[in-house]
Amino acid sequence: MAKTETPACDLTQYGITVQDIRRNLSPAALYSEAIREDPKCDIAAKGALIAFSGEKTGRSPKDKRVVEHPSSKDEVWGGAVNVPIDNETFEVNRERAIDYLNTRPRLYVVDAFAGWDEQNRARIRVICTRPYHALFMHIMLIRPTREELQNFGKPDAVIYNAGEFPANRRTKGMTSKTSVDLSLERGEFVILGTEYAGEMKKGVFTMMNYFGPKRGILSMHCSATADKQTGSSSLLFGLSGTGKTTLSADPQRLLIGDDEHCWSDNGIFNIEGGCYAKAIDLTPEAEPDIFQALRFGAVLENVVYDRDTHEVDFKDTSITQNTRGAYPIEFIRNAKIPCVAGHPTDVIFLTCDAFGVLPPVSKLSPPQAMYHFISGYTAKVAGTEMGVTEPQATFSPCFGGPFLVWRPAKYAELLAAKMQQTKATAWLVNTGWSGGAYGVGARMKLKLTRAIINAIHSGELSRAQTARDPVFGFDVPTTCPEVPSEILIPRNTWSDKASYDATAQKLAGLFRSNFEKYSDGASPEVRAAGPVSK
Repeated sequence: MAKTETPACDLTQYGITVQDIRRNLSPAALYSEAIREDPKCDIAAKGALIAFSGEKTGRSPKDKRVVEHPSSKDEVWGGAVNVPIDNETFEVNRERAIDYLNTRPRLYVVDAFAGWDEQNRARIRVICTRPYHALFMHIMLIRPTREELQNFGKPDAVIYNAGEFPANRRTKGMTSKTSVDLSLERGEFVILGTEYAGEMKKGVFTMMNYFGPKRGILSMHCSATADKQTGSSSLLFGLSGTGKTTLSADPQRLLIGDDEHCWSDNGIFNIEGGCYAKAIDLTPEAEPDIFQALRFGAVLENVVYDRDTHEVDFKDTSITQNTRGAYPIEFIRNAKIPCVAGHPTDVIFLTCDAFGVLPPVSKLSPPQAMYHFISGYTAKVAGTEMGVTEPQATFSPCFGGPFLVWRPAKYAELLAAKMQQTKATAWLVNTGWSGGAYGVGARMKLKLTRAIINAIHSGELSRAQTARDPVFGFDVPTTCPEVPSEILIPRNTWSDKASYDATAQKLAGLFRSNFEKYSDGASPEVRAAGPVSK
């Protein structure tokens, strides 16, 4: 007979009276529970737990709410990102969640840490109903030792995941049956009406985005790698499609993390204990590290699989295009454990410029670094079904707009201060088009972008001669090892120079218009660091 030693956990302090509380179960135990208790879970042929999140297969940013409180009201960046609710509404939703949790025969608790730096980590408690959610957060948080679990103490933040139960649409401030509510003062996060596991992950990140800057720690939506010899790090910021994940998978360097980090006085550290990668079109040839990591102990979310062989079809997006895989970071061969590193020597902003006017690499001054950090620019190829034939500019402040709590300038000021203290260099790297916009030019080859990143890390690019871009004002290296010099100055790659000039001015105007939306608190030097007005 199997012997069970579930660590004791009393939830009555939260108004939860369920007797069967299963705390910090092992992955094997959670697999067993998921297969036995959850009809929406199964096992993939290679051992990952397959789970389905129900109706919601992605985050619901329009349903995110933050309690408006006198102590944080002036600090929280209100509006579409942090829609305010009053405390009474939060209490109603919290009570609804707890009432639902109390109807369950058993609950799962995960007590773990956010942040690998022991001096700056947060204690997180997750209370949920599905073993899949418990396994997901076991992966995504930093798993405590047995001794740390025994001495865990009072958590800094509590997540009540009652996502199987809907919010009441008649509750003040609700716009749907989904509600994701955060109380900064209470350190509590309530989930109703969505079973998508990513809400918990980003809830933790949102909390870190508030409490980190409050203590002078910069929280960042970026990947990070470290030099194998020196331990110094490099940061890669970038929105979806810019190459952030691909370029951070660098066999010459150690992986610190792929998505969420903090920069403290000690250096940088990963917030998470795992990775949450897109699984669409995943192949062992294109992404060997991620493919092999999706084994026993990992979660595959909303994928299609053969009911006989249990082989996953990563090309099938009939459930959602947002198929995902979550796995512990130690499943990646070149991961550095613990996930901490020294101060960055380089801060790299990745953009996929489909307009084709930004250089493959540019060196930024400190004010320019703040400007482009606040801008968070990339461009997407327009959908032909809409009849649009030109690229669409996308701006997300600090490369993580949906997760910010303070105004963007707060994070930019912290970035500038830390870069100044550590003498880090900022770069803008274009992984998009060259020789013309989308439809005319060609996408930058990955091997050339990798050569540029390698030259940044080796220091060779810092020593290269530069030319000032007349429109955007940054310094453009004119030579780079293993990169043809003629492509480094984008205007030279366009056959129609007048068209280049017009397109560059158009993109510059988009930058200026966007910056006005997010420039609250920006200094005159930062405001002047954008594109030059014609």
